[in-house]
Amino acid sequence: MIAAGITGFATGFSLILAIGAQNAFVLRQGLLRQHVFWLCLFCAASDALLITAGVAGFSALTAALPALPVVMSIGGAAFLIAYGLNRLWAARKAHGGLDTKGSGQGLGRTIAIAAAFTWANPHVYLDTLGLIGAVSVQYGDPSARLVFGIGAVLASFVFFFGLGYGARLLAPVMRAPRAWQVLDAVIGIVMLAIAAKLLSALF
Repeated sequence: MIAAGITGFATGFSLILAIGAQNAFVLRQGLLRQHVFWLCLFCAASDALLITAGVAGFSALTAALPALPVVMSIGGAAFLIAYGLNRLWAARKAHGGLDTKGSGQGLGRTIAIAAAFTWANPHVYLDTLGLIGAVSVQYGDPSARLVFGIGAVLASFVFFFGLGYGARLLAPVMRAPRAWQVLDAVIGIVMLAIAAKLLSALF
């Protein structure tokens, strides 16, 4: 049982560790200290729902709806391109550095953006419904499979809350205007690169 939980945690953590659109957004909000708790909770809970579905055996969803991956890829790429260009534009403008006390976007808008990064990203479904679901199949015992799923879900919570609140350690560095411009530029490039990868898989 313990081995199943450790495997689940390691699998979930390794899949989510790569810097992607969702992670970059959580990092940015963590630096701004805006709605960090609710954002991390939303991202982790979304992962938990998808991981649960994958472990429960619903990875056949794409087989039942063959057009779903294409639709999700196009929609996700369009959103990533728009957000990526927005961050590159922000990087071009003069910036006064990180102001953690300033007013920012509301909670609703923050969660809406996080929802788009999460649910409009086909890679999320591949990682959770597909890969984690496939790894869980090796556990014939339902109890062991449950522990595996709990381990994967725990990894998601540890990662997102660690990223969101750990970003504050970088706050002193990000007070420099140049550092903030570099971060926005990197985020923008990451978004566009992910969008290009999504579209290249279709054409």
